[in-house]
Amino acid sequence: MKKKLFIYFLTTSLIVGFLAYPRPVEAFSFGSELNWYFVPTKEKGKIPEPAKESISFLKDCNGYYLGDTSQKTLYLTFDEGYEKGYTSAILDTLKELEVPAAFFVVKPYIDNEPDLIRRMVDEGHLVCNHSNHHHSMPSVHNIEKFNSELNDVEEAYKSLIGEDMPKFFRPPMGKYSKESLEKTKELGYKTIFWSFAYKDWFVNDQPSEDYAIKKIENGVHPGGIILLHAVSKTNMKVLKTVLTDLKNEGYEFKSLSELPE
Repeated sequence: MKKKLFIYFLTTSLIVGFLAYPRPVEAFSFGSELNWYFVPTKEKGKIPEPAKESISFLKDCNGYYLGDTSQKTLYLTFDEGYEKGYTSAILDTLKELEVPAAFFVVKPYIDNEPDLIRRMVDEGHLVCNHSNHHHSMPSVHNIEKFNSELNDVEEAYKSLIGEDMPKFFRPPMGKYSKESLEKTKELGYKTIFWSFAYKDWFVNDQPSEDYAIKKIENGVHPGGIILLHAVSKTNMKVLKTVLTDLKNEGYEFKSLSELPE
């Protein structure tokens, strides 16, 4: 089990490799594997630039890294690869502050944590698709295997909840290609990237609470899609402070179901 978790977070650690030296846009083909990144700014509240490799096709493929940037809106999301024991406390905070969130889960999470999944849904949150096996989706070229990575999660969710899963997908590790985004769109999904994330997923190397509060609060901006990991003990501890501070700054938290078309 420990080995599996190490592999999961070793691969997940790639998601914040945003600023690796990207190749020229023209160097990429339809199926080239890309890594999502954003270019942060030093100015608080300023919208960061997206991965330039996907600028030409992100919108056409129903890909999002921002929501409504005309207002001080934020979209809170969590990735759930496995349960570390902090999600209940996170849900307590969200309920107390009346903040909606989206939880991107793999199929084993649905199988292993049915009570948490039910609670997320009952309390008005979105439970969304993060694939079955947490593979790099652009590496899966076989259409049947690709579709099953999403369909298997949908089926597990519907079997548990009795309703269709919301059609939002987060690519594992932030890996994508134009081909994988088009396949995801054909299944009826919006692909949800992010405009803020930080190094929060190493459970044995957690950031300090003061650092996390400053990092998150200084990194948000109008229309921001925030990515946090629910296995982070620090996130659990600082969440109430962060959400309260951001609300006091005039930010409103919205559901991904309210994303502008």
